[in-house]
Amino acid sequence: MNLLYSEGQKGAYPASYYAATANQKLELGPMEGDSVCDVAIIGAGFTGLSAAYHLAELGHNVIVLEAQRVGWGASGRNGGQLGTGQRVNQMTLEKMLGDDHAMRLWELAEASKDLVKNLVHKHKIDCGLKPGIIYADHQKRFAAETEAYVRHLNKRYGYDQIGYVDSVDLHEYIGTEAYHGGSLDWGAAHLHPLNFALGLAEAALHEGAQIFEQTEVTKITHGARVNLETNRGRVSAEHVLLACNGYLGELEGHVGAKVMPINSYIVATEPLSEALARDVIRDDVAVADSRFVVNYYRLSEDRRMLFGGRESYGYRYPDDIAASVKKRMVGIYPQLADAKIDYYWGGTLGITLNRMPHVARLAPNILSASGYSGHGVGMSTLCGQLMAEAIHGNGTRFDTMASVPVPQFPGGMLLRRPLLVLAMLYFAMRDRF
Repeated sequence: MNLLYSEGQKGAYPASYYAATANQKLELGPMEGDSVCDVAIIGAGFTGLSAAYHLAELGHNVIVLEAQRVGWGASGRNGGQLGTGQRVNQMTLEKMLGDDHAMRLWELAEASKDLVKNLVHKHKIDCGLKPGIIYADHQKRFAAETEAYVRHLNKRYGYDQIGYVDSVDLHEYIGTEAYHGGSLDWGAAHLHPLNFALGLAEAALHEGAQIFEQTEVTKITHGARVNLETNRGRVSAEHVLLACNGYLGELEGHVGAKVMPINSYIVATEPLSEALARDVIRDDVAVADSRFVVNYYRLSEDRRMLFGGRESYGYRYPDDIAASVKKRMVGIYPQLADAKIDYYWGGTLGITLNRMPHVARLAPNILSASGYSGHGVGMSTLCGQLMAEAIHGNGTRFDTMASVPVPQFPGGMLLRRPLLVLAMLYFAMRDRF
């Protein structure tokens, strides 16, 4: 089954709070006939739109090919959290890659947050950008590790926007007894992801990029010029960028062996009273917890609880999204037991085995970036910029990301899913007990 067409009506945004509150719906239409360009980009999520914007700004003739709609995939349906650092913490990266490489990855991660914030401000993108993310420890033994990690970021990386929060203070910030401590990061942020994607698309269009919706790439033929076959015609390009993340399918086997699609789910409650909203998240920050299958949540601009949790690994969404995610939410916030669920939805993201992005040169003129593993708002936007830089002749930052080893899933594309299901069952049990 093709994940591109397993989620609702073709050519329409799946129902979600984000789709219902989008500032606009760009109607860009499909490509008609054959085209020639400098750079063809497959996918109009954060990665592809960022690459298109930066390449067009540099004077390149750019075409973006999107099988569905701008921001239709994970870019328009995620938790909206713009986190600090890489998906893997800096202490782990230091052991894995050495201090120098870890420092360069930290600098890139900081650049990713700055890039998103600067794009929002420069192009006046109305996406509700707000500061602050709390990382909450669901097990008591994690609290000491968090406190040590905060000190490490403060001292080694000079990052002073994060601080440790003990269980008493944490309860004041977020009205729940479910956690034993954590950290509060004012350098991180959260936003309405679909509105950010739509604003980024408008910025790319303004710079001269062409974006075609409902134009699915079905085949890539390598060569001095890369030829793409689509359901609407052919494209000949000097360079091609893959920006498909969890929706790559079987288009490129090398990436597929290292990046696997999984589904995550979110509910949006009815608008909460001002008092209840302040009780659950006092300072309007976002929250992510320490479970392997992370609970992530924040308040919308109209005071709804947007609560994400639960994962699945099949091609179809389960029938009980609203009930199962609300159960997780009420486990954290019993005071929301009577809150009506107005919206619920799922989305497909790409994960890697070691949770680091897969950034690669698949050929001299074909680049790929995907597998952000739930940490994609900043890193996907940055990776689009890094691919643009590499095409334009400066691949230094791209190569820093590409030099991070990302292993294949055991069994490749054939066995990756059943093996991951077994692993996730284990981690779910570990979270529970």
